[in-house]
Amino acid sequence: MAEVVAAYGVSRSWVYELLARYRAEGDTALEPRSRRPKTSPKAIPQTTVDLIVLIRKHLTEAGLDAGPDTIAWHLAHRHDIQLSPSTIARTLTRQSLVEPQPKKRPKASYIRFAANQPNETWQSDFTHYRLTDGSPNGRDVEIITWLDDHSRYALHVTAHPRVTGRIVVETFRETATQHGYPASVLTDNGMVYTTRFSGGRGGRNGLETELQRLNIVQKNSRPNHPTTCGKVERFQQTLKKWLAAQPIQPARCLETSHGGAEGIRTPDLLERASPIKSSMDLGFSRPKPLNLQPRNGSEICWAPTLPHDL
Repeated sequence: MAEVVAAYGVSRSWVYELLARYRAEGDTALEPRSRRPKTSPKAIPQTTVDLIVLIRKHLTEAGLDAGPDTIAWHLAHRHDIQLSPSTIARTLTRQSLVEPQPKKRPKASYIRFAANQPNETWQSDFTHYRLTDGSPNGRDVEIITWLDDHSRYALHVTAHPRVTGRIVVETFRETATQHGYPASVLTDNGMVYTTRFSGGRGGRNGLETELQRLNIVQKNSRPNHPTTCGKVERFQQTLKKWLAAQPIQPARCLETSHGGAEGIRTPDLLERASPIKSSMDLGFSRPKPLNLQPRNGSEICWAPTLPHDL
C-alpha cells in the first residue's frame, strides 16, 4: 500500500476507497465519475425554470425580444422574482432554447459607444418591408426610424411607400417638435441623408441643409460599417420580427412615434430601465397620449401586449 501511495502521489484513504469500489463494481469502478454535487441548495426552483421557459415562449411568439435582460424585467416587475441575466442565460442554454453561434463575432471585440445624455445624438435609418394588409400580395413600404442614441428610445417610426429626402426632413422636423432638437445626427450614407458620395453634383440635400441651418452636427458612418449605426439597425431587426408576428400589419401600426415603438422593444436596458423610462428620467418630456382614432379611413394601430399573468 505504501509503495502505491508513493508511486502515484495519492492519499492512502483514496486507494482504500478505490479498492472498495472495485470489489463492489468491478472494472467499472475505475471509470471517471461525475463531480456534480448531490444537492444544489442555491439552484433556482423548477417552477421558476418553467416560468422562464413560458415567458420566453410568449415573447418569441409575439415577435418581441426574448433575451435574458427582457425575461429578468418580466420576472422582477410581474412576479417579484429577482434573477440575474446570466442565471437566466444559463437556464435557457440548459433548456436547449439558445442556438449555438460559434462563428458569431464575440461582443467583447466591439468598441461600444453611447451618447451621454438624451438628445445628444439621434440615429436614423430606413428599411424595406412588405406589410400584409389583407391584399393578395401585401404592400411594399419603407419604414423610417429616428432613435435616441442614449436611451434607445424610438422617437419616430413611420411607414411610407418610398422614403424620399422630403420625407426625411419632414419626419425630422416632426420628431424635433415633439422631443426637441438633437445636438448631432448619425446616419449611414444613403442619398436621402447625405450627398457626400454623389461626386459633388446637386449640392446639399434637404437634411444637410436643414442641419446646417440649425447648427446641428451631421455624422455619417463609414461605408460598409453598419455597426456604427448599430442601435437603429438592431431596432429595425426587432421591429421586423414583431411585424412578422402580427396577423394584419396596417401602415397605421407604425405611425405611433411614442408608445407603440416602446411596446415593441424592451431589451436594451439602461441601468435596468426601459428606453422610455430612461429617456423621461434623463430629459425627454412625457410622450403625448396616442391617438388611436382612424384617420382618412386607415386602420387603427394597436400596441403589442402580453398576457397579464406573464
